[in-house]
Amino acid sequence: MEKLLDLISNEMKKAFQEAGYDESLGRVNVSNRPDLCEYQCNGAMAGAKKYGKKPIDIANEVASKLEGSSVFSEVNAVMPGFLNLKLNPEFLVNYVSSLNADNKFGLNLPEPKNMIVDYGGPNVAKPLHVGHLRSAVIGEAVKRICKYMGNNAIGDIHLGDWGLQMGLVINEIKNRQPDLVYFDENFDGEYPSEAPFTVTDLEEIYPFASGKSKEDPEYKAKAMEATFKLQSGVRGYRALWKHILDVSVTDMKRNYDMLNVNFELWNGESTVHDVIPGMVQYMKDNNYCYLSDGAWVIDVKEDTDTKEMPPCIVLKSDGASLYNTTDLATIMERVREYNPEKIIYLTDKRQDLYFEQVFRAARKSKLASDDTEFIHIGFGTVNGKDGHAFKTREGGVMRLEKLIEEINERTYQRIQEARELPEDEARSIAKIVALAAIKYGDLSNQASKDYIFDMDKFTSFEGDTGPYILYTIVRIKSILTRVREDGFDIENVKLNGCYSDAEKSLMMQLASFNAMFENAYEEVAPHKICAYIYDLANVFNKFYHETKIVAEEDKVKKASFVALLKLTREVLETCIDVLGFSAPEKM
Repeated sequence: MEKLLDLISNEMKKAFQEAGYDESLGRVNVSNRPDLCEYQCNGAMAGAKKYGKKPIDIANEVASKLEGSSVFSEVNAVMPGFLNLKLNPEFLVNYVSSLNADNKFGLNLPEPKNMIVDYGGPNVAKPLHVGHLRSAVIGEAVKRICKYMGNNAIGDIHLGDWGLQMGLVINEIKNRQPDLVYFDENFDGEYPSEAPFTVTDLEEIYPFASGKSKEDPEYKAKAMEATFKLQSGVRGYRALWKHILDVSVTDMKRNYDMLNVNFELWNGESTVHDVIPGMVQYMKDNNYCYLSDGAWVIDVKEDTDTKEMPPCIVLKSDGASLYNTTDLATIMERVREYNPEKIIYLTDKRQDLYFEQVFRAARKSKLASDDTEFIHIGFGTVNGKDGHAFKTREGGVMRLEKLIEEINERTYQRIQEARELPEDEARSIAKIVALAAIKYGDLSNQASKDYIFDMDKFTSFEGDTGPYILYTIVRIKSILTRVREDGFDIENVKLNGCYSDAEKSLMMQLASFNAMFENAYEEVAPHKICAYIYDLANVFNKFYHETKIVAEEDKVKKASFVALLKLTREVLETCIDVLGFSAPEKM
């Protein structure tokens, strides 16, 4: 479906052409002075020099060609040569009605693509903390945006489950429980199905082992030996590793479920361990990599580079693999299994250079075709009110579970302050609203920017917050319920007119959904959806405060209002679903 702004511009281009001027001058923009007009065309200003005329004369000629236009109700040429425009309400009603009839509100869906969205990236044996929030929340929204546009988008958590951290944990378990059967080289029976530790144990073991390895070289050497045994396939170490993975993943899933974040693939670095030797040999055989100071590297520098671009290391001088190796092998496997046309990665923005190296190495070594699109979304940090990384009151890194608990409690208190509800009901609503507070608070910021996690602000029912968006949706639901209870048929209704400026503003905002969403998809920018629904909520609430809806006695007019409310609710609910949260029935 053609976008509203394009339709308006086409009408203006035709008028420029009929007046004898270049039609390209007819591009229309949303007015930056809504007190004067709704849209504006500055083409006469641009054409003045080309045609040797005063801008106002060109503007007047073009305006005369638009008399009786079905698109515009007003076209005013104003000094020094602007064209100020207002839409014909009937044209707008017809356009919004077309959106209403379309199951995706006028979106032009591209040819579907296979996509992989790589987000999450936690290390096993460690609890999820606030630093994992952004990759999960942004990644889930990006995947949902891609799916809504008709693509086959697959989310992969890409666990850190194979490096030295595994050796550290296994070595420390061996120190504490040396008699475990996993460390008996002569054992050839079935290993226990139950892990000899809990997730709480792991949360204490890893930081202890990590800290000790930095102070004790002998301890670190034993952890490296344990890592080697694991990666070499020693049976007991593999079995113990499987327990670590199962216990950790179970806890991760519980945390991610609380964030309404879901991965189609639970792969990790270990998934590609066995294919790395073949990949490296392929690179050597085809001269894609070369020896440099004992390490095998791929030169990824390009003539157009303005900054230093180091080579991508495939294998270290001691033969060990790195993150680069794992990521390249993962790309190779993703291409083989899913043939993705686009792969999107979400990590800390400080990894921009690293991913540029990996992407270039993948293309240069033909692990991916030149047509494969690689995107790295580097995100900023979540900070406390002091501007530094978000911490607990004690100064430690806050666990994600604790953050969710705190914002759930804060939201519950807000709900009880607003209206007294039974505790179970209030708690249930609080979880829904708190999730919106967390996700909207994050997603409303451009991904690359740091932001301050302010619980008081995020849980507010006013301002640019998730709860405010939900409150607007709940308000619409409440109005529709009251209208239905009054015996009015809310199913068979349609837009039949535009009865006020506030209603027109609401229709114009709804009419811009398709352009906004396509732009958010193309730029991989969830924050643009947040900005849109905040504006939509604002114009709706203005319409609500200025309009009798429930008490409207004119049934034709009331039917039009109800149709507009239903469309507003559907657009808002579609947007928040794409962002990864939902609205309760009441607040």
